[in-house]
Amino acid sequence: MATHHRGVDKPAAPEVTGLEVRSLTRRFGDRTVLQGIDLTIPPGQFVALLGRSGSGKSTLLRALAGLDYDVEGGGTLRVPAKTSVVFQDSRLLPWQRVLANVLYGQPRSRRPAAEQVLAEVGLAGRERAWPSELSGGEQQRVSLARSLVGEPDLLLADEPFGALDALTRIKMHALLRDLIARHRPTVLLVTHDVDEAVALADRVIVLDEGKLAVDTLIELPGRRDPSLPGFQHIRRTLLTALGVADDAVLETATVA
Repeated sequence: MATHHRGVDKPAAPEVTGLEVRSLTRRFGDRTVLQGIDLTIPPGQFVALLGRSGSGKSTLLRALAGLDYDVEGGGTLRVPAKTSVVFQDSRLLPWQRVLANVLYGQPRSRRPAAEQVLAEVGLAGRERAWPSELSGGEQQRVSLARSLVGEPDLLLADEPFGALDALTRIKMHALLRDLIARHRPTVLLVTHDVDEAVALADRVIVLDEGKLAVDTLIELPGRRDPSLPGFQHIRRTLLTALGVADDAVLETATVA
């Protein structure tokens, strides 16, 4: 990705497979949404980014994706040349069949890879289906396939499961874990769901008032069972950092 942002050194760096941000600032009029963000994510790490609504999570992701040309700062913004984005809305082209949607922006030579990744997301045999024939969960599976068909070094995910029901979200969590283990990109996942962050990520960051307030590694052995004390301890720490400290409210792990 070779987009240059105003005031930010963002060189094309195909050899970069991790992520480095230094002194990143974004203002909307008189309001400063991101304040001198410094962030490094090593290659292959899965990071979840939490924060209350309006904290700047999606703004940061858009800057990393090259979708925001008005970020500022005298520092550095380095992302891999091969970066892909998954949004909450699957953003499938309704006039294109499933396989064509996965191949969007890719050369025809990637067709075998597209068929393979469709099989990985459980949609083998649905290559010629129209998006309107798929459920919401299936549409998001196609979106994941599209994001991975080019074998990106960095996957940016902006609440990709936010519109799905609880049962489908659990299934998609398992699918995402499998896909990340298979394709090994660096991942930055934006989410409101604390349980989702702890269940999936190697590291969780809390963004508060435009600054990185918490940065913690998730070191839980074995299966990440939300009922276990270690999981609950991390969950409570993150919710407290997000301003949710009442015991009754701690029963829910989604931050508004």
